[in-house]
Amino acid sequence: MFTTNWCGYCRNLKKRLEAEGIGYQEVNIEEVPGTAAIVEAFNGGNQTVPTLIFPDGSAATNPRIDEVRSRL
Repeated sequence: MFTTNWCGYCRNLKKRLEAEGIGYQEVNIEEVPGTAAIVEAFNGGNQTVPTLIFPDGSAATNPRIDEVRSRL
């Protein structure tokens, strides 16, 4: 999951994932060089977070927890 420190949507999704027992790897796009470009590629040039990349290579931006569950 691509995030930033200041993103309230990111904090909310992380809490929901943890409550559901869904593991994730967090990557802060402001701290890890090159990752903002990955997020931009999935979001039409925008650095919109949270952006999740799923095992099948697809992505979702600010998904609801039910969408995350169904895509895993």
